Amino acid sequence: MRKNQRWTAHQIPDQAKRVFVVTGANSGLGLATARALARKGGHVILAVRDEAKGRLAAAEITAEQPDATLEVRRLDLADLDSVRAFADRLRGDHPRLDVLVNNAGVMAPPRSLSAQGHELQFASNHLGHFALTGLLLDLLTEGDDPRVVTVSSTNHRQGHLHVDDLSGERTYSPMGFYNQSKFANAVFGRELHRRLAAAGSPVRSLLAHPGYTSTNLQTSAPVNRVKVLFGHVLAPLAQPPDRGALPQLYAATAPDVKGGEFIGPDGFAELRGGPTRVRLSPAAADPRTGRRLWELSERLTDVRFLFPTC
Repeated sequence: MRKNQRWTAHQIPDQAKRVFVVTGANSGLGLATARALARKGGHVILAVRDEAKGRLAAAEITAEQPDATLEVRRLDLADLDSVRAFADRLRGDHPRLDVLVNNAGVMAPPRSLSAQGHELQFASNHLGHFALTGLLLDLLTEGDDPRVVTVSSTNHRQGHLHVDDLSGERTYSPMGFYNQSKFANAVFGRELHRRLAAAGSPVRSLLAHPGYTSTNLQTSAPVNRVKVLFGHVLAPLAQPPDRGALPQLYAATAPDVKGGEFIGPDGFAELRGGPTRVRLSPAAADPRTGRRLWELSERLTDVRFLFPTC
């Protein structure tokens, strides 16, 4: 994958008979990802918090691609009961899952807590996806070239774990805790790769980030200064969602990717461009941090991954 031969969604291989779950698929990067996969014949499950918005997104895809095969299913990643219910229903209806795209996220809200009492961004962006991946791992193990793609951000390089104040009760800042959640995504994706590889699992764990992309993640941010900065001041620099989704589409479908790789844009400061392999921060790649976050996430979600034995 060279810069002078930028990969596009037209190069996605045929995905007929493959089953995908894309979280947050009703808008932005998730919708762009679902649309591109459906164009190539994939059966795409749109996992969305708001089913009405999910149905509108599905209608938008089928208006363009009448033969698209789609499902809309409710999933509130901030509520672990919803995550378990989604996984149970999916397991009852599908014997396998080929690709899970952990895409959904929230950005920079005022401090609030999830249904289980966790800080909302850490709960939605990390804990919900951790639990979902663990609960669907058996279906992924049965998949065809199975992959988990976890969407992080360049902001992971500014993040760290507030282990003594995970709920933000003492030190909350909207962007600081967003950065923590994106750091957790990066750590999780790499640690999942280590554990899958050690178990001899056929499932690959990959990471992706969209660079600076114009989505409602920024424009609907509840904190006014974040909305003004990302939604207005910097908006002219942003790429559209169909471009921003290319790294996660590459990670989900390209034949040459390897477990543990991080895919992002190849342009200046990784803000935009075609997909390429990019650097994970040393802190996110540290196995000790990976083990610490894994154990913490197991405790907070009560989900244990059942890895196959070699």
